[in-house]
Amino acid sequence: MTLLITGGAGFIGSNLVQYALQHTADRLVILDKLTYAGNLLNLEAALKDPRVTFVQADIADAEAVARVFDQHRPTAVLNLAAETHVDRSIDGPRPFVDTNIVGTFVMLEAARAFAGRLAPAAREAFRFVHVSTDEVYGTLGASGLFSEETPYAPNSPYAASKAAADHLARASFHTYGLPVVITNCSNNYGPFQFPEKLIPLMLLNAFEGRPLPIYGDGGNVRDWLHVDDHCAGLLLVLAQGHPGEKYNIGGGNERTNLEIVDRICEVAERLRPAASNAALQGRRYRDLKTFVPDRPGHDRRYAIDATKIRRELGWAPRHTFEEGLASTARWYLEHRDWSEQIQAGYGRERLGNLTSPLQSQLRNLKC
Repeated sequence: MTLLITGGAGFIGSNLVQYALQHTADRLVILDKLTYAGNLLNLEAALKDPRVTFVQADIADAEAVARVFDQHRPTAVLNLAAETHVDRSIDGPRPFVDTNIVGTFVMLEAARAFAGRLAPAAREAFRFVHVSTDEVYGTLGASGLFSEETPYAPNSPYAASKAAADHLARASFHTYGLPVVITNCSNNYGPFQFPEKLIPLMLLNAFEGRPLPIYGDGGNVRDWLHVDDHCAGLLLVLAQGHPGEKYNIGGGNERTNLEIVDRICEVAERLRPAASNAALQGRRYRDLKTFVPDRPGHDRRYAIDATKIRRELGWAPRHTFEEGLASTARWYLEHRDWSEQIQAGYGRERLGNLTSPLQSQLRNLKC
């Protein structure tokens, strides 16, 4: 097979590339725009493999995308290209519309045109896996889980853009018969994640003796999934998933943000004891915890019901959260050179805070 992986230089995408190289004999065509979070540093090892071809292009560029389909004739598409950080979507939602909505539309249309030119057997085998998020479902109360039937109720510009993309993908199946499968995952963690996200941000700040900013009261709950388990689920959905279906992929690891930070402090202490870390200046890791104003519209709780993919496809996560967090912490500690290079121009500053006078006035309007 030839797999076209969009967003393959990003966090989940680069891990998927490595996972596919290890577990399949497939050719991989990686299409990535190379934004701040998509970097060739994430693909250094993969690009040495003769099965890998890299194309720098924007998925919203219809001509570039059409060329990729014509030149490489993929057997399947795994669409992971997306702007993903909620805080950035609050500060500037336009890139999320351009990539997540327009880009997905362009990919679907190019795939539809390409599949229409295939011989019947090849057309029957062709697949388009659209990779999405649990954030499209909105927020949960103290109980309950997101299932594949949960109504969409996105609360951030990021979530709204992914919800729109999901709807376009679904419509492409029902209207045009494009063999689309949709996946919605819970929060991923693991190597190569840009340090604006909670776990890498807290790990790097802890090792450097910097504040550990916790939004609001720290009680927001997320369901954590190791990126390798997600990658295994994606390849399983590609191989065995049914067109027109959607599959939730969740780790079953609900934790509050405060619990995550506390665990990170414990792991940091085991890996690099505070007493031997000069950056702490005699402090303990937990002394770095700092509560900051909450994110506007911050969803309180996410939790995935992964019964369908477990029952129908036999998927199950292999990483416990404790093991996965420890291995992730070791990776970031051992790859400080990667962290320094990937963060060029980014100081881990707070984003999505709506702190300007105009933004504050708009936020306080009663409609």
